[in-house]
Order: sequence, then structure tokens, then C-alpha cells
Amino acid sequence: MQKMIKTRSGREIILPTAEEDAAINAAALSDPDAQPLSDAELARLRPARGRPVVAVKRPMLSMRVDPDVLAHLRASGKGWQTRVNALLRQAVEQGKI
Repeated sequence: MQKMIKTRSGREIILPTAEEDAAINAAALSDPDAQPLSDAELARLRPARGRPVVAVKRPMLSMRVDPDVLAHLRASGKGWQTRVNALLRQAVEQGKI
């Protein structure tokens, strides 16, 4: 007889039998690219949250610009702030500002 569990939403899920579970595990273990992690590997895992840590954290900047300039920058698409930073860096390196 198969076991059945009911979720909070009321959905019923049929659990595999012991034989089905053994067959599923054997199939998974036969895949060389999908081997289970060791206890040491599991202990080293950490959830990845937020942005990656960078060596030099850039400070936040708040400045006022003309509305048409901001509209043009934003219209250039995703990553416009990074492109503005690159333009400012280029101007600084060329001695223009």
C-alpha cells in the first residue's frame, strides 16, 4: 500500500514505495555527475545571498542632474549607472575633470 500525505493547501501527494525509492536512488547514484556531497562538503556550504563581496566597495552617490540627461541615461538600458561610472572614470583619467 502506498503512503499518501496531504499538504497545507489540501493537495495529496503519493509517496514512492520502498522499492520505488530504492530504484530512484540507484538511478541517481549511477550518474557520475550527480554524486552526493560528503559531510565535509555539506558543512562548507553557505547560502549565497545578495551581491558578491567586492575588494573595493564603491560609495553611494546622490547628485542632481537635468531631467533630460537622466532620461537619456536611463533610456540607454540596463547598466546605465555602470556606464556613467565608466564615462566619469575616462574623463578623470584623461584629465578632463
